Amino acid sequence: MEKIEDKSQTMDKSSTEYRKGMGNWEAWGDDVEPIFRAAEKWAEALKGVALPWLCWNVDSDWCLLQQRLVQNAGWTPVVGFDPRVGVPENVVSGAVVVNFNAGLNLPVLYPHFPLEFAFLFVDRIAFWHSDLLLPEAKMREMAQVFAGLPEGTTAAVSTTGWRDLFSVRHRRFWELIGCTTRAASRDQYEKGCGWWLHFQSHRNRSINSGDSRLSNYYWDHGTGIFYWKHRHGGRVLSLKEKDFSAGHFSQIKFEGYRRVSPNNEFRDLSRDLTGNFELRRCAEQMGLKNLLDGH
Repeated sequence: MEKIEDKSQTMDKSSTEYRKGMGNWEAWGDDVEPIFRAAEKWAEALKGVALPWLCWNVDSDWCLLQQRLVQNAGWTPVVGFDPRVGVPENVVSGAVVVNFNAGLNLPVLYPHFPLEFAFLFVDRIAFWHSDLLLPEAKMREMAQVFAGLPEGTTAAVSTTGWRDLFSVRHRRFWELIGCTTRAASRDQYEKGCGWWLHFQSHRNRSINSGDSRLSNYYWDHGTGIFYWKHRHGGRVLSLKEKDFSAGHFSQIKFEGYRRVSPNNEFRDLSRDLTGNFELRRCAEQMGLKNLLDGH
């Protein structure tokens, strides 16, 4: 008798694997041994790199421009990549390409995935969205701030507005741009809160189980950082979103944004980004035409 495939179960399994790659404690579960093993290779790749700045490849040209900005600011570009896109066609001399998905074999990987475990492979690491560009003067300013970030501190963008003052529902820190240190990352992990989605399901969640308001906190990336600061006294340097919004080429700030990929775990930023923004125009807008041309 011919076996009939249960497509709903196949879809559910696929969905779970994609959610794992996003960095999602609810989907991942408690077994972090595969991540700890993978991180040994990440640490080896970045051995001796004092100022690593994570550039996540979803589009080769955007990633190359970001690498040039990072390098000109005195940091080392660390190039990770969405496995659906792969290693960028070009990298700057001195950049370090790391396959954060090696041994994990997830169908998608977000930069939040290794960022959650920064304490396993770097002393500090800066990061930013793949669709963010900064003028060179602002880039140098942030590079100095991040280089001087005290051990045990995380820098991140605050999303808190006046409407959030009396509610924790949507309060979080955002990975639009930031930096974290080994001690901060380790403490976040030990306290059961960090960058991943659904920090309430963190493998170290028992430390927060006595908090009756825990379920009220948002599910999104970075809510755990907000929780770490306000529940556990974590040190966070809060950055203002308005200082970076002009160079954030995303659906959040631009009317008429045309979404090509689904608005769920199957989202493909590489398609959405190139489908909505012409890099040269964006670079010129931020005064980066010379870097785009390689000068």
